This record gives sequence, C-alpha cells and structure tokens, in this order.
Amino acid sequence: MIEKTDISFGPASSNRLSETNDPSDKGAEAALESFYYSLNSRDIDALRAGWSPNPLAQLNNPVGGILRGGDAIAELYAKIFNGSVNVQVTFGDVVAYLGDRHAVFAGREIGTYTAPDGAAVPLEIRTSRYFRFEEGGWRQYHHHGSIDDPDALRAYQRTIRGS
Repeated sequence: MIEKTDISFGPASSNRLSETNDPSDKGAEAALESFYYSLNSRDIDALRAGWSPNPLAQLNNPVGGILRGGDAIAELYAKIFNGSVNVQVTFGDVVAYLGDRHAVFAGREIGTYTAPDGAAVPLEIRTSRYFRFEEGGWRQYHHHGSIDDPDALRAYQRTIRGS
C-alpha cells in the first residue's frame, strides 16, 4: 500500500519501542516515532535499540556519508549527541510505502541546529527511512538524507564535524 499520511514526528515524539513488536503498520510507525524521539532527545540507547545490528544496515546522510552496520551508525549519532550542536527536527510531508514485513517512510525533516555562536540555523533534509519487521520487532535498516542547498550543506557539515 502507498499512501500520503498526516503523520508528523518531532521534538514532542515519544519513545514507543515497546510497541514495535506489533507486525502491522502501527508497529512500523511506532519505530519511526521512536527514532525521532531518540534523535530530538539525544537518547543513544533508544536510537541503538531502533536500528538493526545487521552489518548491512546502512546510513547515507550529509554528515556521516555512507556507514554500514548498527554499531557504526550508533557511533556517529553518539558523537553528535555528545557534541555541542543540538539538532531538532520534525519529520513530515510523509508518504508511506507499506508491505508485509517492510515499510518505507519518505518525507522532509524541517527544523534547526545550533551554530557555534548559539544561533538556531534552519535545517531542511529530504529523508527516507526503511524499516523491516523481524524477530524482536520493527528495526531501521536504511536511512537516506539529502540537503539540496550546497551552501546550507557545507555550513551544516562544518558545524557538525567541528563539534
């Protein structure tokens, strides 16, 4: 099933990892919301629990480039979470691609990150996230994020990598 949804997950998201063992699309949405909870709350334990430990789980994003494996992905997020930059985003404008034991959510992350001077800088990332249902529940296997504006991309990379 492919559908435009009205879901939106941001800083007020909840940790719903306990609901990710539901094999329906509700369990997949719980996994998605739990990711945004972990990102906006800087909760590395929740983030790690939501990602597959599979060595072929993959993150493609403006900061980390291409990383494979749940441990490498969690290490990148831990560095960001422990740094001075605070990223706050809301995922919306979502199209859900739902099937038996898999789900893709594609949309936009809109929010801010803190610059070295403490100013909030606008952030917009085109995003897709792939989840798969397996023993233990829904886990994230793939993320792709892109920043279209080259100047905004360079500024974001410099800020995050310098933190």
